[in-house]
Amino acid sequence: MDKEFFIKNRKELGKALEDNSILLLFAGTAPYKSADEQYQFAPNRNFYYLTGIDREKIILLISKIDGDISEKIFVERPDPVMARWIGARMTAEEAKEVSGVENIDYLDKFEETIGSILERNRIEKLYLDLERQEIRAAITDPQYFAKMINERYPYIEIKNAYYDIAKLRVIKSDEEIQLMKKAIEITQEGIENMIDNIKPGMMEYEIEAYFDFTLKKNGIYEKAFKTIAASGKNATILHYVENNCRAEDGDLILFDLGAQYKYYNADISRTFPVNGKFTERQKQIYNVVLKAKEAVEEAARPGLPYKELNEIAKKVLTEGCKELGLIRDDKELVKYYFHSVSHYLGLDAHDIGIYNTVLKPGMVITNEPGLYIEEEGIGIRIEDDLLITEDGCENLSKDILKTVEEIEDYMNR
Repeated sequence: MDKEFFIKNRKELGKALEDNSILLLFAGTAPYKSADEQYQFAPNRNFYYLTGIDREKIILLISKIDGDISEKIFVERPDPVMARWIGARMTAEEAKEVSGVENIDYLDKFEETIGSILERNRIEKLYLDLERQEIRAAITDPQYFAKMINERYPYIEIKNAYYDIAKLRVIKSDEEIQLMKKAIEITQEGIENMIDNIKPGMMEYEIEAYFDFTLKKNGIYEKAFKTIAASGKNATILHYVENNCRAEDGDLILFDLGAQYKYYNADISRTFPVNGKFTERQKQIYNVVLKAKEAVEEAARPGLPYKELNEIAKKVLTEGCKELGLIRDDKELVKYYFHSVSHYLGLDAHDIGIYNTVLKPGMVITNEPGLYIEEEGIGIRIEDDLLITEDGCENLSKDILKTVEEIEDYMNR
């Protein structure tokens, strides 16, 4: 991604900041797993969106004082000894080149710099990324910093920049869309590699391994999320990720997976017959889900309330379940369909953004209706990634096998 992308993002965010304020974003650090082993580092996505930097511990500072905006990035000071153990740290020049931020300083000057800004200027507000998924989640660096500022500078108001950044991230640039298309392209290759090699009696993790190989072959080390390879009854569990059962002859297997390319994600679901042939009952259920997916895709366009997509899917699924003899009353659908049909997609698989809104050009969303019939051991989900355009939507994953005929023809060649 060219640094102009990150410069533009910071400029747009600067417009949302109130005057006489500062914003701090932290790249984060890899948490410890056990003893001296750490989990693999992944940059805070909001920090990455504004800097393009994917190295640990780095901090972005943006100040807006009397209408003037200034930027600074703090990087680790070079350490030749540690460089021999874990590699060289990002240099000031590298940080400048990647981010487009001209003013670079060292982390050991961070607190001194913040103290000086607060002392010499009428700073009234501090913006931090205060995202929190649940109450008992671990305290993050920005939350810890907010606590410290509250204690030492009680007159400064803490503001949450998370939603301002989320608003920007919802609309994707052309560069972002190209990266997502590449992630989808590699995901398609991985799906085809799995079904090229699938045979009844294989373990789910054996089949998954063909997807993993495709990603590594393409230089990708991170998935969009933990792969779901759920055969038979396992596919009726929405987030089944154990992938440790045998895929039997006559089973369907549901894949929910995606490559992550330069931090941008694909999110695709497909359901295939393990032996290459749908039973008549499997085919009937599959085509109901496919019909719902197609109805959502046809309706998706600018101005449509986001939440309306799920109502469209539910209407088709309800009618289909009645025809299949599964339900009699509309309220019974929840037994077989219990999630929503869509979420945002981008730097996160479940990308950030407000859902109480209407669709707008540049949004990328998933389209993933499903039916999960535990008593029949059948779970089916079909998921594509849609780009909202000026007059409708573009299915970015339209080339991935989808219809019963396409799947059977491909698997039985």
